[in-house]
Amino acid sequence: MDRAIRIGCGGAFWGDSPEGAAQIVRQGNVDYLVMDYLAEVTMAILSRMKAKSPDAGFAGDFITQVMRPLAAEIAARRIRVVVNAGGVNLHACRDALQALFAEQGLPLRVAVVEGDDLSPIADELRASGTTEMFTGAAMPEHLLSINAYLGAFGIARALGMGADVVLTGRVVDSALVLGPLIHEFGWFEGDHDLLSAGSLAGHLLECGTQVTGGIFTDWRETVAGWDDMGFPIAICHPDGSFEITKPEGTGGLVSVATVSEQLCYEVGDPAAYLLPDVTCDWSQVRLEQTGPDLVRVTGARGHAPTGSLKVSATWADGWRIAATMMVAGREAAAKAQASGEAILARVARLLARDGFAPFTDTLIELLGAESNYGAQARAQATREVVLKLAASHRDRAALEILGREIYHAATATAQGLTGFAGGRPAPQPVVRLFSCLVPKALVPMRVSFEGRSHDLPHAEPGAQPPARPETRPPAPVHDGPLRTVPLIALARARSGDKGDRANIGVLSRDPAFLPWIAAAVTPDAVRHWLAHFVQGDVRRHGWPGLDGFNLVLDRALGGGGTASLRHDAQGKALAQILLDLPVPVPADWTAPGGRLEDFATEGRPHDR
Repeated sequence: MDRAIRIGCGGAFWGDSPEGAAQIVRQGNVDYLVMDYLAEVTMAILSRMKAKSPDAGFAGDFITQVMRPLAAEIAARRIRVVVNAGGVNLHACRDALQALFAEQGLPLRVAVVEGDDLSPIADELRASGTTEMFTGAAMPEHLLSINAYLGAFGIARALGMGADVVLTGRVVDSALVLGPLIHEFGWFEGDHDLLSAGSLAGHLLECGTQVTGGIFTDWRETVAGWDDMGFPIAICHPDGSFEITKPEGTGGLVSVATVSEQLCYEVGDPAAYLLPDVTCDWSQVRLEQTGPDLVRVTGARGHAPTGSLKVSATWADGWRIAATMMVAGREAAAKAQASGEAILARVARLLARDGFAPFTDTLIELLGAESNYGAQARAQATREVVLKLAASHRDRAALEILGREIYHAATATAQGLTGFAGGRPAPQPVVRLFSCLVPKALVPMRVSFEGRSHDLPHAEPGAQPPARPETRPPAPVHDGPLRTVPLIALARARSGDKGDRANIGVLSRDPAFLPWIAAAVTPDAVRHWLAHFVQGDVRRHGWPGLDGFNLVLDRALGGGGTASLRHDAQGKALAQILLDLPVPVPADWTAPGGRLEDFATEGRPHDR
C-alpha cells in the first residue's frame, strides 16, 4: 500500500516569518511540521547567549511565536513536529516547551536528540592535530562553539518512542525530513537509494519558500504572490519518490524550474553530496510537472556514508565595523570613493598616532555603481550611490575611533553626502567558521525522552564509489555567424555560500542550449568574470539530470559570514552577476522569429 506522508516546512532560518508555520498547520493538511533554525554563525550567537544565562541558548521564537499560538491546533490535528530549535541548550528548550504544554493542558510529549556538542573533546581534537578541512589551518585555541552534524536516525528513534515534538541541536538540515520518513516507512541503514531520496526531499524543503518561487531567476513569474508566499510541502512515498507542492491559494510557484533551482543550491558535486547517513548521488534526478504547483521528483541514488562527520566550529577573530551613507549629484561614484578613502586615511593616521596596529582589512563598496560587478560595471555615471565603508581590527577600541570619525566626512568631504543610516556604527565581533572532519566513533548520539536516555549508533561507513568521469556536453557545432547574448537568455542560476566557498548552479532553459553554455561558462571564464571576488580555484560539476552544472568557487566570499566585510557576504548575488556573462550562439537564434529574438539588441558580433 502506497501510504503517502505529507511533510511541510514552516521556516527556513531563525528570523523567518512565523506565518509559515501557521500556514502549514492550518492549510497544509500535513502529518509533520519541520522548521530549520540553525546556521553556522547562529550556533556562536546561541553559545554566547547561554554563557550569559544558563536558561538561554535556544531559538526562543519557536516557543513564543510558533508553539504558543499553534500548539493546540497541532495537537488537535495530530501533527508531529521536528525542529533543530534546541540550539546549544536542548534541555532548556524542552523544559520551556513542556511548561507551555502544561499551561495549555496539552498532552504533547517531547524528546531531544543530542550529542552534537563536542566542546568536551575540543582539547582532545586540537591535540590530535585536527585541521580545517578546506584550508588545512590548525584548530583555533579558543572556540565559541563546536558541533557535529548529526544524521536522521536519532530523530526516527525519538518518533518511534512516541514523541510528538522532536528537538535537535546541530543536525544536517535535510535530516529533519529524512528522520520522519525513516520512521514512517521503516527504512534501514543499508537502504542507500531511499535515504538519498529522503535527504533530497529534506534538501528541497529546508530553505522554505526558496523552492516555491522565492529568489527565482524569472522573478516576474512569482512577484504577484510575494506578499503571501506558499511554504513547501513534500508528499512522500515508500519507494523514495515524492512530489513538491504548497498550500492551495498561496502565492509563489512550484514548477520544474523553481524546484531545480533549489535542488542545485549549495550542493557542490551532485554525484557525491556527503551526509551522515548516506552519500547522495543526485546527478540523474528527474523532475516532472504533474499538475498545477505539483512537481514529481525521482531518480535519487545513494551509497554508503563515510566514517566521519562534518564538524562546524566558530571562533572569535577580532572586530568589524560598517557604515553606510548616501552620496548624490554628478560624479557621485567618484565622490563616494574619494570620501571613503579619505575617511580610512584619516583614521589610519589617528591609529598610528595612538599606538594601534593598522586595520587588518578595509573595504569600500559603491552600492548603485555596481561595485559587485568589478570590471563589468556599467553604472559609473549614476547620480546617486550608497557608500558602504567597512573595516576590521583586532582591537575594538581602534574601530570605535573609526565609528567616531566617520561623521567628520559630513562637513569635510563631498557635497551631497547624507543619510548616515542607523546612526554611529558600533563594532561587532568577527566570528569565523572552522570546519573539520571527526571520526563518528568520537561523537555520541542519544535520545532523551521522559527521563530515559538511549544511546544510538551512527550509520556504518562503507566503500566509497569510484570517482566518476566528468560528463561533458558535446561541443557546439555551427558553421554560420555567431552573436553573443547574456547567459540569462540561455539559463537560470542560483547561488549561495558554504563558509568562504560559493556555489553557483547554472541550469539550461533548453537542452539545446547546454553545449553553448558549457563552452562559454568554463571555470577559467568564471574565474575571470568574478576575478574581483575569487581568490581560489573554480571547479565545475556536471548535472546531466538537470541539463546544467554546479560551479564551486573557493575563497570567494572574503571569509564568509560575519568574517566578511562585503555587503553580500553569502554570495547571494553571484548568480545574478554571472548571468550577464556573454555567450556566443548562432546568430539566427537572435534573428526575428528566432528563439532568442528578445535578446537580439543585446547581442554583438562575435569574432571566431
